[in-house]
Amino acid sequence: MIGVIAHSGKEGAEIVVRAVTAELRRLKAGFLMEKMTASLIGESSSLDEATLAKDCDLLLVMGGDGSILRTLHRSGGYIRPIFGINIGSLGFLTCLGSGEYLRAVESVVEGKFLLSPRSLLDVEISSLEGNIRLERALNDVTISRGERSQLVKLHTTVDGMALTEYHADGLIVATPTGSTAYSLAAGGPILMPDSHALVITPICPHVLSNRSLVISDKSEVVIWSAGYQEIFVTIDGRTPHALAPSQKVILRLSPETLPLAMMPEATFPDILRQKLKWTGSNI
Repeated sequence: MIGVIAHSGKEGAEIVVRAVTAELRRLKAGFLMEKMTASLIGESSSLDEATLAKDCDLLLVMGGDGSILRTLHRSGGYIRPIFGINIGSLGFLTCLGSGEYLRAVESVVEGKFLLSPRSLLDVEISSLEGNIRLERALNDVTISRGERSQLVKLHTTVDGMALTEYHADGLIVATPTGSTAYSLAAGGPILMPDSHALVITPICPHVLSNRSLVISDKSEVVIWSAGYQEIFVTIDGRTPHALAPSQKVILRLSPETLPLAMMPEATFPDILRQKLKWTGSNI
């Protein structure tokens, strides 16, 4: 069973959903639609993303990278393969563009795609009553100052060993998938999806020697405020969680991965060249 989910606010989403569902029906493929997606084309459904993730074998997501992140975070803990159809311009996680919807549907129905296992981060906040587990991160975890104008001071340890005290607007801990998102905009490196690494990137650091650091994804990263400042934890750009001065953020690699659909001929360097508009000939 295929779960069909679209970003209803995207321009052109209705046209793509109508075309995709018509093709699924023509091929007699079983599918269920998320309720907002169904309403786009005048149909009804009472199903949310968590129900689709529970009942379907694969999720066909139409939108952009944000739509895939949103689907993951609304899946109720059920991790299913995601095949993304891009509606928009820039996207590192989507598989094909909306103009290739016929090929996309054929690939989904006939299984003509590869699955790239993407690392997830488990996020916990320490507390006197015990650690509080937050949602998993596919892209990144950001610890920041929120709306205040002054810098924050953040203690950071890696595997229990002191790293440094960052004086910055914040700190990003990104997976390889997230290395092309906020971390890249903050000056961090791009990691290959299978690099088994994490990257710690300071946001506008006060000390110029504070640079991005690549570490093993087997490492445990702990971050906390160096003073009595309130800081905020944001997972994949979603609603921030306030962190009291006495609390710490604990980050570990999740034992689960997200199976992300990729076309067999699309290598990660190909995607980088296309999305970042790199030029030059192959050697």
